[in-house]
Amino acid sequence: MDTLDELNVKGFVDEYIDPTLDLFEEIERLKKQKNAVILAHYYQEPDIQDIADYIGDSLGLSQQAAKTDADIIVFAGVHFMAETAKILSPQKKVLLPDLKAGCSLADSCPPHLFRKFKENYPDHLVITYVNCTAELKALSDIVCTSSNAVQIVESLPKDQKIIFGPDKNLGAYVAKKTGRDLVLWNGACMVHEIFSREKITKLKERHPNAKLLAHPECEDVILKMADYIGSTTGLLKYATKSPEKEFIVATESGIIHQMQKDNPDKIFIPAPPNNQCACNDCPHMKRNTLEKLYLCIKNEMPEITVPEHIIEKAVKPIERMLNISARLGL
Repeated sequence: MDTLDELNVKGFVDEYIDPTLDLFEEIERLKKQKNAVILAHYYQEPDIQDIADYIGDSLGLSQQAAKTDADIIVFAGVHFMAETAKILSPQKKVLLPDLKAGCSLADSCPPHLFRKFKENYPDHLVITYVNCTAELKALSDIVCTSSNAVQIVESLPKDQKIIFGPDKNLGAYVAKKTGRDLVLWNGACMVHEIFSREKITKLKERHPNAKLLAHPECEDVILKMADYIGSTTGLLKYATKSPEKEFIVATESGIIHQMQKDNPDKIFIPAPPNNQCACNDCPHMKRNTLEKLYLCIKNEMPEITVPEHIIEKAVKPIERMLNISARLGL
């Protein structure tokens, strides 16, 4: 099986790695040699976060992808994030350690169905959450992230009719915060949908001083219990600035690594989901490993490509988001 066939089947380069190799050292060497930059999401495993040149949420990562002067962007995240980087920097080579690192939220909004949905509301502006495919972005007027969704909606005239997709929980939160009547697509993130209200209530009883931090992709029952709601960067900043010492964190557990690094004297507890697992991991985010990251830079594969006609349409709504964010100082 040649490497391309293997990529199509496995999604990553599967090659023998000498166990005596210091992967951190090798990755640093390859980065310099190839003028590559590693962008990593907060939900990546700790080793990847520690070697990344930039760690952030979707907004920060998009901003970095747009302005980097590296020749190669290695995106330690999921497929739609690497696509966004390619749309913003089409002349650069964009790599993703595992092509099968997808997104349940992006999958919940097939572009051909969304196109038909959109036709029912011809006078509506389309705002899509960045957690969606390149094709969906190409059907949008403005892209947003959880860091700027409220401000982007508020930047539009009050009488502007809006479709918001694909995340119904984030959409409902934005509608509540802005007082706007948004038409919502019925999509959701499987990680943020499974937090258990009962288990969090019991956890709060055991930790009465703990503050509950929640991502707006969570269901409304969880958001109503939260002491603070925000994007991953928002949650991290709140935990750092807060005088409190204990926090229950209702988002993907990868963020806790950064929270703990920035606040070694504080306690962070992952909010329990309603299944048997003790933590809350995104199986897609966790497909990327240090070994796959090393082989990805070494072989410059798997590479992310986006058709030119999609790039042309998708870049406009992303740039609108970046411009509004810059204007508002986000």
